[in-house]
Amino acid sequence: MSRAMQCQSCLPWGSWTQLCGSLPGSRGTRRVYVCAASVPGELGSVLVGPGCACYQGGSQGRSVQPSSSRHGLSHLRNVASSDAIKKHKKSLSAWFSHQPNEERQFGPSFSLDAVHVDPVIRESSLEEILKPSPDLTIQNQLQQPCSRVISLQNLFDVDACGQQVKNVVLYGTVGTGKSTLIKKMVVDWCHGLLPRFELVIPFSCEDLSHSHAPVSLRRLVTKKYQHLQDVVPTLGASNLKVLFILNGLERLNLDFRLAGTELCCDPNEPVPPSAIVVNLLRKYLLPEASIIVTTRPSAVRRIPGKYVGRYAEICGFSDTNLQKLYFQMRLSQPGCSGEDSAGSSSGEKENLVEMLSRNLERHNQIAAACFLPSYCWLVCTTLHFLYFTRTVPPSQTLTGIYTSFLRLNFSGEVLDSTDPTNISMMKYVAKTVGKLAYEGVMSRKTCFSEDDLQQCFEVEMKTESELNLLEVFRSDVFRFFLTPCVQPGKEHTFVFTIPAMQEYLAALYVVLGEKKTLAQRVGKELSEIIGKVSEDVVVVVNIISKVLPLRFLPVLFNLLKIFPRYFSRLSGKDRDAIAHTMAEELFKEEDYYNDDVLDQINSSILGMEGPMRHPDETPNDEVFELFPIFMGGILSRRNRAILEQLGCSIKNLAAFEIAKAMKKTVIRNSRKGLPPSELMDYLFFLHEFQNERFTAEAIRSLRTVNLSSVKMTPLKCSVLASVMGTTCHEVEELNLTSCNLDTSSLRILFPVLLRCKALHLQLNSLGSDACKEIRDLLLHDKCVVSNLRLANNPVGEQGAQYLAEALAGNRSLTHLSLLHTALGDRGTEVIAQHLTENQHLQELNLGYNSLTDTGALSVVEVAKSHATLDKVHLYFNDISEDGKRALHSLRMDRDGVRALVFLTAGTDVSDYWSNILNVVRRNLPFWDRERVRQHLSLILQDLESSRRQTANPWRKAKFLRVESEVKKMLGKLQHGTL
Repeated sequence: MSRAMQCQSCLPWGSWTQLCGSLPGSRGTRRVYVCAASVPGELGSVLVGPGCACYQGGSQGRSVQPSSSRHGLSHLRNVASSDAIKKHKKSLSAWFSHQPNEERQFGPSFSLDAVHVDPVIRESSLEEILKPSPDLTIQNQLQQPCSRVISLQNLFDVDACGQQVKNVVLYGTVGTGKSTLIKKMVVDWCHGLLPRFELVIPFSCEDLSHSHAPVSLRRLVTKKYQHLQDVVPTLGASNLKVLFILNGLERLNLDFRLAGTELCCDPNEPVPPSAIVVNLLRKYLLPEASIIVTTRPSAVRRIPGKYVGRYAEICGFSDTNLQKLYFQMRLSQPGCSGEDSAGSSSGEKENLVEMLSRNLERHNQIAAACFLPSYCWLVCTTLHFLYFTRTVPPSQTLTGIYTSFLRLNFSGEVLDSTDPTNISMMKYVAKTVGKLAYEGVMSRKTCFSEDDLQQCFEVEMKTESELNLLEVFRSDVFRFFLTPCVQPGKEHTFVFTIPAMQEYLAALYVVLGEKKTLAQRVGKELSEIIGKVSEDVVVVVNIISKVLPLRFLPVLFNLLKIFPRYFSRLSGKDRDAIAHTMAEELFKEEDYYNDDVLDQINSSILGMEGPMRHPDETPNDEVFELFPIFMGGILSRRNRAILEQLGCSIKNLAAFEIAKAMKKTVIRNSRKGLPPSELMDYLFFLHEFQNERFTAEAIRSLRTVNLSSVKMTPLKCSVLASVMGTTCHEVEELNLTSCNLDTSSLRILFPVLLRCKALHLQLNSLGSDACKEIRDLLLHDKCVVSNLRLANNPVGEQGAQYLAEALAGNRSLTHLSLLHTALGDRGTEVIAQHLTENQHLQELNLGYNSLTDTGALSVVEVAKSHATLDKVHLYFNDISEDGKRALHSLRMDRDGVRALVFLTAGTDVSDYWSNILNVVRRNLPFWDRERVRQHLSLILQDLESSRRQTANPWRKAKFLRVESEVKKMLGKLQHGTL
């Protein structure tokens, strides 16, 4: 029977919707016991919901232990206490406890034996595996009771017929946690938590697949585990309870026919490694040994059913309580945030876990994605990146997280080891799922029908090999990337498991050059063939022509080289097209006023900060702003190296030519002036691109950086500091108004702030601690800040002290705005005392600071003798009529200073009346409206009084105009429309 026909019995051809029927799980009626190794101050074994037991360390429960003779027990005790077994346990523990670099971000205390949540395991059968899956949606699937749930330590219990199980096949699709579960099982045995077995010998089937030389079982064991030399001779000769672990059986091509693999019962006889595996499973070699095999669903049939005692399927986290526990344990690790202030970071982590739990309870699409433990890892890693990144430059990129995520799950695996093409799984995904993702991005949709899937996957199927590969993909990988939609009315459509994954795969599809027309594909293949043939023929003809007079032939064959050269020019245009696509998507005007991409990702995970699209709205409202950012990120050297391991090669020359083409498109478009959120996206794109030379050239063109109202998280501050740090040029203006800045933000941005001439820090809740950082900034010898705006920040008296010290020693500042900063008289007097040491300040705004005559006059007295200070703003303060008259009598030509207190100047309108009213309009949302109304009423009375005192008709007209503006503001205030 052909491979395609075999797979048809497993997954019926032509029905993609039936794939959702094989998504295991239940919620609501069954009981779920979750266990994780206890952590100091954390959870141990926890009851989190209502019928099945997950693996709980060494607890044996109802497991059946076979009896043994007194002699056997004595022998086992001797073996168990031997140095060889101890060394073996120590070695395995060190090896299997090792975590990849991607895990180190969760803190130094994170380890597999300390933090782990087991996925649900369901007992299955070969008939169930092979029968067609029912056509179910995720909602219907969740309502089914999850029967026959089995814990890991009970996998080798007797079966329904009372027979002791020796061979167990543990299978699951990509991302369900097979390898992690086996690693945890080995670590538990090393720590004495799995006493059923005296010896555990793990083998990687990938490792075995690369060895074809005959080797005996005993030699194979000692070759992999040299310290077991004293134990190996007892294999098969004693009652030693041995467990062989064969991880990743899909990597091996096994032949159970006697004609293909001969019988072998001698552990000393050299045979191919695949023959050892076959005879172990046949129970012809070491029949008393227990064996657990992990594999993907497509390879389950490689082992005949008569050799399997139990099938078990890993169902992932099929209960949201498991997901919540996973998130709590991951995000609550000590040192996870990398912060010195453990209290604040602990509160932030608890808040994250709470928001994430609430989002899961809403049965959001993220709950469907987190059935797969791998996606739980991705969610935690993304949140860690968003909330706990504080280094400059950031240690990670978002593209790097997604690329590492794919490496952790696919690690260069081929899709089907029996297929002669040996195409890598990730390359196949990029060509097929990437195409679907790209077409979705271009048509602005995230939901795909079964017809869409058939058009993408099945239209170009021409050979038996392609059909087989597609069936393996459907069985093993499809559900990793696509899942049924949970929105009402869209149950029979599919969406990408994580929305950002669609944009990543679309970007990978484009950057790999898979977006080609038929003519381009044929031309590439033809040019490669002609190029290779022409080189060989020319060499031969050149040799012959030296003997025979055939000098015209080399000229003829050299003409063959024209086509490859011509095609190489066309491929260069393809790279121009990639750069053009990147620029076009990066600067789409319809996306200009969305939240920045980091806030969008945060909203998709936590379900907050941003309007949710109504189900009845058209899919054209979908936003794909991560798509061009991922394109740039994939081109970075580190990500290209990881993708090379996954079988997706992007050559250095291609990356160089795309970057060169981007200079003509991306940098030119960035000079047009971008809204704040779009500018943040552009800066994030430059960070993801990881090309310092390109970034420096792009940043030099940015003389003004306006990020007002962008929520500047520590990550965004790190990105801004890192990107701006590629150059040393001065920035004309940096606007960080209403950006949620705090003291730590100022520390991160310190090198950037030094180079800014105009610095806007209004509306950021910057208190005295932040003023201390600003003092250090202004006293720095490289500071070029000339215009500093700190309006509407709770500076207070202590903050005023720090700012006063800064004014005394600063040499660059000319304009300082402390409007509405709660200075009071005492804070103002401190500033006045230090103003005498300043020689450069020209304008000082102290409006709306509850100043009385004492504070106002003290500043004005200092300003009179100041060399450069000629303008002091004192409006909206509690100044008496006598104080107003004293300030009103000031003359620029006589006193050298002008105090802006009113909209009038004697019997004329002040030249600054419009400036004062504009300040009121801009700041009214943040001021006490009743107090503003009182001040405007007083200003109106003053205007009317001054108008009556003048006889000049032109001045009366000016007064009437200003009165009209003030009356309009008062009217809008009373009606609440201002």
